[in-house]
Amino acid sequence: MSSQLSKDSCEACRLDAPVLSDKEISDLSTQIPSWIVYEEEGVKRLVCSFAFSSYKDSVNFTNKVAELAETEDHHPEIVLEWGNVTVSWWSHKIKGLHKNDFICASKTDDLFQESN
Repeated sequence: MSSQLSKDSCEACRLDAPVLSDKEISDLSTQIPSWIVYEEEGVKRLVCSFAFSSYKDSVNFTNKVAELAETEDHHPEIVLEWGNVTVSWWSHKIKGLHKNDFICASKTDDLFQESN
């Protein structure tokens, strides 16, 4: 099921763009319930793992996420394994979470739904 976030597009992220507050993160997280907020080296990221029945399906999904990243000009970390793809979204320029990350996470969920 697509969330409202999926209908939005990423905006260009500036170095001075504000990092989302904990309240904003909490509010937006309700639209992407399968994602967790994970903090690494002081930087919050959205992380979700997606399960597949084959390596080929994992690769195909990875390629779709890569196409999404190019379209949105916002690029995640993607870990590809047999039967599993883990995607992490965060805004590198501001070293934290921006609404763009939630938009892309929601669109990633849509890609997963389409692939099943």
